[in-house]
Amino acid sequence: MGILDRFSLDGRIAVVTGGAGPLFGSSISEALAEAGATVITASRSLERNQAFADELRAKGHEAHSLQLDVTDTASIEAFGGQVHDRFGRADVLVNSAVVARGGGFEEQTPDYWEFSARGNMTGLFALCKAFLPGMAERGRGSIINISSIYGVVANDPTLYEGTPMRQPPDYTFVKAGMINFTRYLANYFGKQGVRANCICPGGYFDEQPGPFVEAYEKRCPLGRMLDNEDIKGAVVFLASDASAYVTGEALMVDGGWTCV
Repeated sequence: MGILDRFSLDGRIAVVTGGAGPLFGSSISEALAEAGATVITASRSLERNQAFADELRAKGHEAHSLQLDVTDTASIEAFGGQVHDRFGRADVLVNSAVVARGGGFEEQTPDYWEFSARGNMTGLFALCKAFLPGMAERGRGSIINISSIYGVVANDPTLYEGTPMRQPPDYTFVKAGMINFTRYLANYFGKQGVRANCICPGGYFDEQPGPFVEAYEKRCPLGRMLDNEDIKGAVVFLASDASAYVTGEALMVDGGWTCV
């Protein structure tokens, strides 16, 4: 097998939660489809998922859409059943969906943390429960969890000075836990042929206020924020045989942010 063949996802079934989202999700889905996978995008908005799947199919890719609410375990169980009934299996699961309402330490409440945990923690666990047993039974599979630089290092409050932005404390808590949960999965399922890894993206440019963007880019070694193309190669690498001996890793896609 040549090196380029090892990056191919021909014949693979890839599930992407939050897979039609305007930030990481749509880029992840597009990358997997470009590499040859049959992609299933899933989120609460079936209409948006269907529209995005139509866009991928118009480009010659194999794409489908299903509805999923990661805060509802019944929805997750139904979703897992739909995937297995329609497609027979999932070879790749990318957990990209995130439940977020924003607000800093002063604004967030214990009730919100319970809501966040239901989607970002319980939902993540339930999705892995829905797909990992089948992967283990077949002796192969790749779990890719989308964490963050703020799962590895603390946020820098000075970045937000002069803006209305605040870094939500629940986000840091969840993303850090996701990394160690990934290591748990890698260790627990490794001998059954299933790999589990994290991607930790840096700050995504989303028309944030100028002072924030300027401060972020000044601190980042590569001098810019992350864009839609930056995460694609990492996702395909971890989903494919190119990373066949890589598991339990948190791959930084952050322009060098965490090395400073």
